[in-house]
Amino acid sequence: MSRTTRYGRRMLSLALATMVMAIFGTRVLAQDAAAGPTMDDFNALKVSVDTAWVLLTGFLVFFMQTGFALLETGMIRHTGAVNALLENFVDAGLTALCWWAVGFGIAFGATNGFFGTTLFAPGLDVLSLPMVDVNSNFSWTTIGVGTMFFFQFAFAATASTITTGSMAERTDFIGDLLYTAIIAIVIYPVIVHWVWGGGWLGANGFLDFAGSTVVHTVGGVIALIGAMLLGPRPGRVFGSPPKPHNLAYATLGTMILWFGWYGFNPGSTLGITGANAPLVGIVTLNTTLAAGAAAVASLFFIFFRTGKWDLAATLNGSLAGLVGITAGCAFVGPFGAIMIGITGGILVVLATDAVEMAKVDDAVGAFAVHGACGIMGTLAIGLWGDASLMVGVNAGKNGLLVGGGLDILLTQLVGSAATIAYVTVTAVLMFGFLKAIGRLRVHSDADKMGIDAYEHGASLWPDVLPLDNVPAGKTSPAIGD
Repeated sequence: MSRTTRYGRRMLSLALATMVMAIFGTRVLAQDAAAGPTMDDFNALKVSVDTAWVLLTGFLVFFMQTGFALLETGMIRHTGAVNALLENFVDAGLTALCWWAVGFGIAFGATNGFFGTTLFAPGLDVLSLPMVDVNSNFSWTTIGVGTMFFFQFAFAATASTITTGSMAERTDFIGDLLYTAIIAIVIYPVIVHWVWGGGWLGANGFLDFAGSTVVHTVGGVIALIGAMLLGPRPGRVFGSPPKPHNLAYATLGTMILWFGWYGFNPGSTLGITGANAPLVGIVTLNTTLAAGAAAVASLFFIFFRTGKWDLAATLNGSLAGLVGITAGCAFVGPFGAIMIGITGGILVVLATDAVEMAKVDDAVGAFAVHGACGIMGTLAIGLWGDASLMVGVNAGKNGLLVGGGLDILLTQLVGSAATIAYVTVTAVLMFGFLKAIGRLRVHSDADKMGIDAYEHGASLWPDVLPLDNVPAGKTSPAIGD
């Protein structure tokens, strides 16, 4: 045996020994060799593994902010690209602060059935506790409050980011900051509590594993209402929407989002030990099948209509499948996931057509992808749900199209309708207020020179769109339309 081989084996043994010490702690080494690790050691290991899993998947969900930024930037005109990038970036930072101060407490504090009443501005005394110690609804998970805070912050940032895409190129920047804060404090966390925090919907059997309703329906409905009250972009011709300025950005953004969805859905198990280990595999498989089926369905659906292989439609198709399967990824089998994907891939095209016919300028198709397909995915559990995967009051029940009854479908319908009603009312009040104070639409000067030049004095492509004639600052405050 060569010296190099012996050295390599010694280093490997040292690495393995270090890992064992990190997992079981130094106290194991002080025990009698025959005794082995105690049950406390195994419990500590379970907590460590589950925490590492949730943090890793949370990092993936946060990375989706990059995907949203690139997708939105690529799908709009280049005169609004800098604005889109800054909005996506700052939304994450502002949401973090609002989520810590208020949103997390409303979402996951001790429940009265409608909103949380504790965990506002949590400190070290709370963040180090297990979730079960602050909300008994989480008795099945081992992760701590701090880990849960970060994972759910990444979800919260997504809800307002969905909205920025629909309202791109013509929203006042201060208005964007204000509505981002309101969504993180008032609108989004209430729905989270209803479904995931021990509130009335979850308690009555409503199912949404990773957020087709909680994240995507909420974001999609807010986006639609915002676009309606905001009005169209200057020169917008309905029936002939502006072409994406950079499909390379859009494609890269979509691929990042698909990748990040493996944090979104599998991470929502909130652990990977015990019974969660096989469930993670099912969730991951279903997520993949739905995305693939939706992308192919959109690709061919558009081709049969236009005779062209459309990249932008295929990108949105894949996202439609991902949104659709998010609610039921842990409750349907592979065939159900494929059917949800196919439905989403076609629905996103039809919903885009409907929004266009209604003369609402949704710059990136946010409602079609997140709103329409979020609703579809929520209801699809009542159609394709598998009895072997159902939990709680729905345990042992199949969906309507696989031999079951209407019970699950009706529960899903009530939950989706209640969410839409609450979000619609609050979003109308929010955007109506911003419009009344002149902070919804950017100043009309921005329509002439482009929002990047007006709001930021910048251009994504200065060699293509120079800023020679742009004034140093705004000539007047933003006004409503």
